[in-house]
Amino acid sequence: MESTPRRGDRSVRDSDQAQTGAAGSREHPAYFEDVEVRGHIIDSLILPKILDSITAAGGVFRIKQIAIGQSRHDPSFALVEVRAATAEELAAILAQIADHGAVPTTLQDCQLARADIKGTFPEGFYSTTNQRTEVRIQGKWLPVADQEMDCGIVIEGATDRPQARCLAMTDIDVGMQVVLGHAGVRVFPEERAMERQAFEFMNSPVSTEKPKGVAIKQIAQELFRTRFGPGKSLLVGGPAIVHTGSGEYVSQLIRGGYIRKLFAGNALATHDIEQALFGTSLGVQLDRGDLAEAGHEHHLRAINRIRRTGGIAQAVERGILRSGIMYECVKNKVDFLLAGSIRDDGPLPDVVTDTIQAQRQMREAIRDVTFCLMIATTLHSIA
Repeated sequence: MESTPRRGDRSVRDSDQAQTGAAGSREHPAYFEDVEVRGHIIDSLILPKILDSITAAGGVFRIKQIAIGQSRHDPSFALVEVRAATAEELAAILAQIADHGAVPTTLQDCQLARADIKGTFPEGFYSTTNQRTEVRIQGKWLPVADQEMDCGIVIEGATDRPQARCLAMTDIDVGMQVVLGHAGVRVFPEERAMERQAFEFMNSPVSTEKPKGVAIKQIAQELFRTRFGPGKSLLVGGPAIVHTGSGEYVSQLIRGGYIRKLFAGNALATHDIEQALFGTSLGVQLDRGDLAEAGHEHHLRAINRIRRTGGIAQAVERGILRSGIMYECVKNKVDFLLAGSIRDDGPLPDVVTDTIQAQRQMREAIRDVTFCLMIATTLHSIA
């Protein structure tokens, strides 16, 4: 009986496929691979996503084996056969479903290539997700450290003790070993929590009829838990905090130890300092809501005054800056990182104007953060 060709089976030539007519047909896709999926794949909708991805890409699946956990705490397992008309289509499908945790049963080590250009990945590099990832080296699965999306994976260390970690494109040096493709890479999708998380709640559509107090309570509970736990809380803040008159509330959180780190831009710090020095934010009197005389100059004068003292900490030490979010950060030893942009006036001396350097500092500073409160525009906050 003639065996069905598998992915990468070089015994099946294109001419043989053309003669039989079955190997590459859409009705009888000939290239196949078995993949397995484990975890809470039913209630987290991981398995349906995988099956939908297969059919959407033109493939065919067959569930060969499935074991469903008897309770919400029991993991499930599924063995799925994936078929496609060509080896290329099968490889594309496998690469896509790998991000959902589908691992081929014919395991192989990950493929590596040395970087040949500084600050550049080799062609075909594996692009990481924000999900926990492992790579297979010398027949063993290694956890990938410093997990971050939109990076590559480099293999370092001695041959008998290799280590894997995510690395940004700009930090690649010539000679680094970089993981290629999806072979030998497995991803562990985040499973739906048994209790709804605050971020999930806030990320869902919120109407005026929904109880926003519930979300605020959840955030408060997370801040309290982090304050008295082993981790640290990070605030990613935008200038709207100051514009809306909410700066004092953030200052209270800092004084209470509920915020231990701050990521922001030149705008938040500038408007906060302007408010502390002149009582305005972009020239608007926060206590009355009307424009101050020559108020449009205040933000620039605030920047200039800080620049003349050498920085925010120096202004606090000299008694020039006596209130506000940045004042509380200095007095309470809260680490802050201000990243610059093309829109910045000044900027303040503390602003990191090199974007790549700011990214590196943020990656380092976020290592021990366990809760992040984002009060800024969505794209800036997540970035």
